[in-house]
Amino acid sequence: MEQTLVKTRLEDIGFYTLSDKRALNSSKLSPLWRCEMLLTDACNFKCPYCRGMREDCVGFVPFEEASECLRIWIEEGLKNVRFSGGEPTLYKHLPTLVHQAKEGEVERIAISTNGSASREKYEELLECGVNDFSISLDGCCSAVGEEMSGGVKGAWEKVVENIKWLSKVTYVTVGMVFTEDNVDECIKSVLFADSLCVSDIRVIPSAQYNQVLIKLADLPSKVLAKYPILNYRIENLKAERHVRGIKEHDCHRCWLGLDDMAVAGGRHGLKHFPCIIHLREGGNPIGDVGPNMREEREDWVMKHDSYDDPICRSNCLDVCKDFNNRANQRNG
Repeated sequence: MEQTLVKTRLEDIGFYTLSDKRALNSSKLSPLWRCEMLLTDACNFKCPYCRGMREDCVGFVPFEEASECLRIWIEEGLKNVRFSGGEPTLYKHLPTLVHQAKEGEVERIAISTNGSASREKYEELLECGVNDFSISLDGCCSAVGEEMSGGVKGAWEKVVENIKWLSKVTYVTVGMVFTEDNVDECIKSVLFADSLCVSDIRVIPSAQYNQVLIKLADLPSKVLAKYPILNYRIENLKAERHVRGIKEHDCHRCWLGLDDMAVAGGRHGLKHFPCIIHLREGGNPIGDVGPNMREEREDWVMKHDSYDDPICRSNCLDVCKDFNNRANQRNG
């Protein structure tokens, strides 16, 4: 099978968990390079594009289960961890988990948040060890921002102020999801995000919309030069490479699954899934969280054909596809 080869080093894309060295050396014995834990489905926003959570993943993850999962990851050499949801700042034990990760010498501790929590909450998380915030910003003005939050009054202004403040003290990226409701404002939205002095900007169409964001090709080159992830996405767009989906000539095996993990379970018990997108699109878990996860994931990787999986074929992200294509040069 001919595959699309990566034309640039993975570390130049802008995602600090990705590198050529990782792609060419990943195995069930390598360190866990990136793990994400969905702590709750609860959220104070009602974003129109949000898929919500599988029925068996609703509720708050019991702290004991979350802490035990994190302990297992740390013993496996965890390098980078992300806590998300729902809205993870609503999970009362989040600071304790962050502290546990820091004590476990995890290098990057990230939070995916809608940005609406109090400054005191974000200050507490910074003090506990968070050094990466990914904040949703789906509009360029309060009217669009309020609509994309599900009509939460005053939400957009609060999110913007938190982004401005956090960007001064740590690594902050903004995630911009575009749908038919806000895509006409995509250029203005990115330029507004640029004005907030963030570290990078991630643009993506929602899974429901899943259209090529062709309007973004008109972004000024001086803006693209500031943001590796944004520039990567726009260069792909210009080369007619969609953000979502894999082609038949791409690698059909998800090598990321060897040292990358997403877990969720709410009150029904934690399970590990192929990836965060597979989870959010209703895909089945690989197994229960426990000491045998790495072996179970290796077995899944070797047996699973991503192109035959409709979730992967339609939704796999460009960065994951590039990683797997590069990894396949060694493993293929």
